[in-house]
Amino acid sequence: MRPIEPGEFTVADLELTPDEGPRYELVDGVMLVTYMSSAIHQQALGALMMQLASACPEHLEVLPGPLEFRPHNRLALVPDLLVVPRKDSSTRWVDELALVVEVVVSTTRTVDEVLKPRLYERAGVPAYWVVDPEEGKVTVLELVDGVYVERDVVAGEKVFEATLPFPVQIVPSELFRER
Repeated sequence: MRPIEPGEFTVADLELTPDEGPRYELVDGVMLVTYMSSAIHQQALGALMMQLASACPEHLEVLPGPLEFRPHNRLALVPDLLVVPRKDSSTRWVDELALVVEVVVSTTRTVDEVLKPRLYERAGVPAYWVVDPEEGKVTVLELVDGVYVERDVVAGEKVFEATLPFPVQIVPSELFRER
């Protein structure tokens, strides 16, 4: 990675970051760096990925990060979980998403609940889910006329009947079980 100098970073700079270690993201030329997540983060992510993958139709696929979402040269985000159109690609990034999921931890709460929803909304991502292991809930945002609206907030045994990007039932208590 080049030395940090005044000016903007671009996706070309991301190509120079190490594949191992912290997660690097780019927002309007500013580099965001986050570090490894907790066990509960990984447990919730794994459980949700299995639920989504079992219901995923053939034209879509469910993928974990660190696959980057790059809708343009000044934005590159690394969602925890993505649902994308199925296509052959050898890149480590995509430019189209059907669903993005972020699992909140204390060090990413503001980014995941405030910043990223606005960025995904501007990029036209149809659905954004925030999974919160600390509070045991899932917040579901869906794009309506270019703006995210809160479709549901589910916790405990309450079943969320997702329609976007495909029909699937999500029960938060199944994501946060003690392992």
